[in-house]
Formats: sequence, C-alpha cells, structure tokens
Amino acid sequence: MLMNQGFHGTGLKEILDAVKVPKGSFYNYFESKEAYCAEVIKHYIEPFINQLQGHLRRPGVDALSALKNYFNELIGELEKNQFKGGCLLGNLMGELGDTSEICRASLKTAVNRYRDLITQGLLKAQQEGVVRKDLTAESMADLLVNTWQGVLLRMKIEKSIVPLKSCCNNLLDGYFKA
Repeated sequence: MLMNQGFHGTGLKEILDAVKVPKGSFYNYFESKEAYCAEVIKHYIEPFINQLQGHLRRPGVDALSALKNYFNELIGELEKNQFKGGCLLGNLMGELGDTSEICRASLKTAVNRYRDLITQGLLKAQQEGVVRKDLTAESMADLLVNTWQGVLLRMKIEKSIVPLKSCCNNLLDGYFKA
C-alpha cells in the first residue's frame, strides 16, 4: 500500500483492516503511523542488501560484474512488474524526507547501508583493477545510488527500462571503468 499509494495516501485504518489487526493492538507496537513507516523502511531494505551481498559473494565473479549482474536483475524485476512502484525508499524520500524526522532517520540509515555495500563492491573492483582509482569507491557509490534513484522516477514516467539500462551502462560500463 505504501508503495502504490504513498504514505499520505494510505490510511492507518486501511493498513489495519488489510492485516486484520485492531487499532489498539497497533499502538502496543508503534507510537504512530510514522514509527510504523520507519520500521517498514528497515524491513524493506533487507532483501536488497541480501540480494546484493549474494552477488558480491558469488565465487569466480569479479566485483564489477557482480554489481552489473545485481542491477540487471533489478531491471528485470522492474520490467516484469511493468515499471510500477519503483523503490519504496525513493518514493518515501520524496514524500517524507523533510517532514518526518523518524522516517528521515530510517531512510538515511537504509540508504547508507545500501551505499556502503555498493562502496565495498566498488572498492573490491578497484583492487581487482577493473574500476578507476582516481575517485573514491564511496564517491562512485554515492553517484550510483543517487543516479539510480533518479532513473527509477524517470522509469515510471517513461514506462521503460531504457533509463535504468542507460544509468548502469554509463556508470558501470563507462565512467567507473579503469
């Protein structure tokens, strides 16, 4: 619901009705809808972290190829879902990033965890000699994460994977290469 309707477009009653939880029980676990959303953010990032770690740990695959494989897998999933949704983190960053401190902090932590894992991959790729060394792995990871979030938005209006592929090709097969 949060992915499709956004935070403000999704009522607490709607969430509780969908999971068949009484309102009183909700408040035993969460102080507010914002606190609930902050927990959703923490939960949402985990499969992406695990998926990326799986690619980076794959034996016999260099780190740059692992990153490309990961993003290609994401592109395939987005295409299969007909470009709907994009990224819950990106959606919520635009909707709540400057209005809810608890959600902003949770978003920042999630994005930084993701960026840090990409940084590790790029650092390994630098050590393998396939990624340029005149830029820090962290600065390239920031560029990749920031650009990826932007092209996810562009994908929605274009209804196409072209912006996603362009992002990955331009950065991973171009700008970042040694």
